[in-house]
Amino acid sequence: MNAEFEKLAHEAANSNQTFEQYLLQLTELEVAARSTNALTSRIKQAQFPVEKGLEDYDFAAMKSVNKQKVLELARGEWVRQHTNLCLLGQPGTGKTHLAIALGLAACREGIRTKFFTAAALVNQLETAQQQYSLERLLNRLDKLDLLIVDELGYLSFSRAGAELLFQVFADRYERRSLLITSNLAFSDWGQIFQGERMTAALLDRLTHHCEIFEMNGESYRFKESMKQKKPPRKKA
Repeated sequence: MNAEFEKLAHEAANSNQTFEQYLLQLTELEVAARSTNALTSRIKQAQFPVEKGLEDYDFAAMKSVNKQKVLELARGEWVRQHTNLCLLGQPGTGKTHLAIALGLAACREGIRTKFFTAAALVNQLETAQQQYSLERLLNRLDKLDLLIVDELGYLSFSRAGAELLFQVFADRYERRSLLITSNLAFSDWGQIFQGERMTAALLDRLTHHCEIFEMNGESYRFKESMKQKKPPRKKA
């Protein structure tokens, strides 16, 4: 308002606007600026590795992904209802892309979001525990409406790390939302959490209110690599 009030005052005077009309226009400008700044701040705090939108996702190449369902999820109601989302499938099928795109959509809906790889999150939890600051980190995570954990299953964890990750996931049950991507089927999650008992307890909570996408198909990266290697067609 401080930056624009003189300019708008001149325009209002030249167009014979009332004071109420001028004040409304100035206030609307301030509200729009605050909304833009808040969105920028939410996206920055989410710490996405890159910014990728749904408009860039190739739904035609991944037939198992329901485009209309994804567009519905982009409205953010699933997060407000404390539902979870799991994207499971082979490497290179666009799980991370979709997770980032839905995370960005959540930010636009005013949803507090944070992106981690599973390895980075476990590393932070273990470091916080060693430095006696675990409770502070858990409190920060608890304030997030949507916690995105990418690449679960790509790297193994220590028993202590797996237990800490279990605690984060379990604490969000019916209170906050999780978006998890993994290259492992649920039946293989015992490899991550190092035991059937803890795995069963986690999956019972995680899948109680959960949308699940099985994203199996040919790797995008592999197809692009093959296209680049393909020799040009000879002219007749």
